[in-house]
Amino acid sequence: MRSTTITRTRTAASAKEGSTRTRKRAAKIGAVLASVALVVTACGNKAQPPGAGGDYPKGPVSVTAPAEPGSGWDTTARALVEALQKEDIVSSPLPVQNKPGGTGCSWLTSMMQQEKGKDDQIAITSLASQTMKARNLCEFGPEDTTLIATLYVEDFMVVTPKDGDFKDLDALVKALKDDPQKVTVAAAGDDTLPFALFAKEAGVDPADINFVNYDGGGEQTTAMLNGDAKVAIAGLSEFRSVIEAGDIEPLVTFAQEPLAAPFDKVPTAKDSGYDVTLGNWRGVYGPAEMPQEAVDFWAKALEDVSKSDAWQETLKNNQWATEFHTGDDAQAYVDDAAKTVAEGVKETDLGNSK
Repeated sequence: MRSTTITRTRTAASAKEGSTRTRKRAAKIGAVLASVALVVTACGNKAQPPGAGGDYPKGPVSVTAPAEPGSGWDTTARALVEALQKEDIVSSPLPVQNKPGGTGCSWLTSMMQQEKGKDDQIAITSLASQTMKARNLCEFGPEDTTLIATLYVEDFMVVTPKDGDFKDLDALVKALKDDPQKVTVAAAGDDTLPFALFAKEAGVDPADINFVNYDGGGEQTTAMLNGDAKVAIAGLSEFRSVIEAGDIEPLVTFAQEPLAAPFDKVPTAKDSGYDVTLGNWRGVYGPAEMPQEAVDFWAKALEDVSKSDAWQETLKNNQWATEFHTGDDAQAYVDDAAKTVAEGVKETDLGNSK
């Protein structure tokens, strides 16, 4: 078995015991990765880098979630802004805007072209954008942007309606083997990869999976509850509220270890006999050729917020594992992730020709 080792550090805020631990994810050559990235906001002396002179930012800075409300990008953007302002790290207005389209590709392209050189825009990115590029569905990936920071990793989860066809993982696998076209899988463009890896491990050709694209957990949940999808895959935070409300149920997570309560009873794919471990990193980036003053400012602001009580509480509540990097370390982390994603896409034959 070929393997890739991913290091994932879980902070006190992401584990009930309050300990910091490093999780090394061993993933088969198709069992990919996750981790890294997030940057946003800063202002005032606390987030002011040397040499900034207090000049930046001079006005509002838009924080963009390139998907619908309820998506992981949206949850991240709003939680980040809330923590930055609650901790008094940034005093400038930080309006959050949703710019869905192409699983993040539409806004990413704008940031590389129309917003080039600007200092009043930052956005959330993740493994999703790397998968889109690896599948030839987007020209750009986060490794091409002005990457500011990596922040955390979230484990993928497969869910189904409470009164749906599948009461457990075995039932889902049986249905996939019997007739995969009858199992409609709601997934954003990027989330097809972990499910495809799982299908291959289960002996099902990923090319036969009936994926239907939805931009984020909000749309995926609606599709399941309306009967338009049998199962869905995304990060835990995108489904948490509807799981807690009793509308949908988790079938499996691709975490390396069992999740913390109240999701500690959800089986991992690995413990269920399927060697797939994969998490979704998220982070923050700026436009192409963003002024260095702005990059330094946001890097410092994000470093400050990553240590704050407000952000640590967010990590804990969403079971996000911290993975904070800036500068060359962040770029190296994201570059490594891109290579691993490319391997997974090749392994599952998910690439599309342009």
